Amino acid sequence: PPHPSAAFLGGPGEGPPCGTGLGWAGEGLGTSSKNRRVCHATARLEMGSLWEEFNRLGTEMIVTKAGRRMFPTFQVKLSGLDPLADYVLLMDFIPLDDKRYRYAFHSSSWLAAGRADPAAPGRVHFHPDSPAKGAQWMRQIVSFDKLKLTNNLLDDNGHIILNSMHRYQPRFHVVFVDPRRDSERFAHQNFKSFSFPETQFMAVTAYQNHRITQLKIASNPFAKGFRDGDPEP
Repeated sequence: PPHPSAAFLGGPGEGPPCGTGLGWAGEGLGTSSKNRRVCHATARLEMGSLWEEFNRLGTEMIVTKAGRRMFPTFQVKLSGLDPLADYVLLMDFIPLDDKRYRYAFHSSSWLAAGRADPAAPGRVHFHPDSPAKGAQWMRQIVSFDKLKLTNNLLDDNGHIILNSMHRYQPRFHVVFVDPRRDSERFAHQNFKSFSFPETQFMAVTAYQNHRITQLKIASNPFAKGFRDGDPEP
């Protein structure tokens, strides 16, 4: 895939920019200046009820040195793209605050435990099918099931690097691949970003809340072995 910073530099867009985008508001320089090939893009989070169930408990995601996939998997259904235009889809993860946390078992709650650790190297994860036509992206559910989370600051596998015991918000970006020679000038117009609050999570090296453990085992198809035998992983 292209260098991460190139993600927002790709991309062509003849035609005037359009007004306020539909669906979830994008970050960046406002949707009013967005290229018409992205400003009507909408993304619906799949498995929304499961994400909300985890969110009510306080979602935790395991980070390991080797990298661990997310569960629930981040999946979206896209609409409003130009079927014939090319798009790159990617994700990044931003800290929700400047705090480090610890889990208080006696009260089953997360407590702030000081200032955040120095920020981990900022990375983005490109969907492996990128770039692809809008028609292909809209045809089926887009799943980021290859994305892995790590706490290894020296990771050279391209995984997303996060600090354990810190809270994060996943962000999803649709980037129009602008064929114009001077596309860098329009980089801020050629992408739209989406954030779903129910996908926020705490990065951990081991689950802290036993109810999160139970819900992961109950709802993750890959945890069948735990359901059949010992309920404790």
